[in-house]
Amino acid sequence: MPKRETVALGIGAIVVAVVLPLCNMLPAGSPLAISNFTLNLFGKFLTYAILALGLDLLWGYAGVLSLGHGVFFGLGAYAMGMHLMLEIGSKSVYQSSLPDFMVWNQVTVLPLFWRPFHSTAFTLAAIVLVPALFGFAFGYLAFRSRIRGVYFSIITQALALSAWLVFNRNEMNLGGTNGLADFKTVFGFPLHQPSTQRGLYVVTALTLIGAYLLCRWITLTRAGKVLVAIRDSETRVLFSGYSPAAYKLFVFVVSAALAGAAGALYAPQVGIITPAKIGVLPSIEMIVWVAAGGRGTLYGAVLGAFGVNWIQSWLTTSYPDLWLLFLGGLFMSAVLFFPDGVVGAIGRLGGRVRRLVSRRSDRAVSTPSVSLGRPMP
Repeated sequence: MPKRETVALGIGAIVVAVVLPLCNMLPAGSPLAISNFTLNLFGKFLTYAILALGLDLLWGYAGVLSLGHGVFFGLGAYAMGMHLMLEIGSKSVYQSSLPDFMVWNQVTVLPLFWRPFHSTAFTLAAIVLVPALFGFAFGYLAFRSRIRGVYFSIITQALALSAWLVFNRNEMNLGGTNGLADFKTVFGFPLHQPSTQRGLYVVTALTLIGAYLLCRWITLTRAGKVLVAIRDSETRVLFSGYSPAAYKLFVFVVSAALAGAAGALYAPQVGIITPAKIGVLPSIEMIVWVAAGGRGTLYGAVLGAFGVNWIQSWLTTSYPDLWLLFLGGLFMSAVLFFPDGVVGAIGRLGGRVRRLVSRRSDRAVSTPSVSLGRPMP
């Protein structure tokens, strides 16, 4: 990793994980103070950045475009949401050990697949393993059948639509269209307390740093080099004796696990998870984050996820009718004018400026000086 990039990322990590939480603890009148709402909003953006990292590893480095990553994000979020619902189930005014929406739907016994989520250890394992195992099963069937390119994108989009339809059904006992909401505590800590939200933010920031280091380490290993080769020419990799399907399956599972972890951190900070986060539209928005920031760079995906969602938060508040137009225009601009994203466009601009300055300096050095004195005899 270049020294400049290491320094910049180190400073960014300190700002995100240390400085912002400290600013949140300052008095409200301080010029550097950050409100609880703003810190919570930044925490949500950081969960999106974790998901974008995994998606960039899959699309930017391996060249596999997934339009269904909202499914893995939702699986992690629902796993966490189920545990949070069971934490308040025993305090329900309707019936002990059952979430309120089950009581309203006349469910008398807690479904079998809900019961393990009473355990904190099982929940922490499930938020990563459930999306990873589901991604392994789906990816194994897809890559073994040599489905790639636009066809893979289509079937992942169909997966997102199917999952959205399934999670909307009340018979699934997952809250139907209303999803899981109204969480009270997270692992025993009250969610309405600013200190709890601050702690969730710090955990999210540290998870983002860990996810970035993991993805960067993968890209620097031999597997990372093979992934780039698969992106550039899968046929050549196959003829070289490697198995592209195995490498793509590996990176697909890692990406699904990161998406599940992001979803698990999203649920308690936002306070709700519904099937709307699993469908086709949010999965396409995730692609826009990576494309706008710059795929194949990792830090571009982080900046894209944070920047696009920040703009969305501002537009939906001030100009709600313009958000979808902006999103469509941003994606078209990324495809037509800067396919390597904002980071790549800034890098090209910086390279042109450096070359221009270098040429001018070379001309100044090569121009002979004119002597005004008497000529030599």
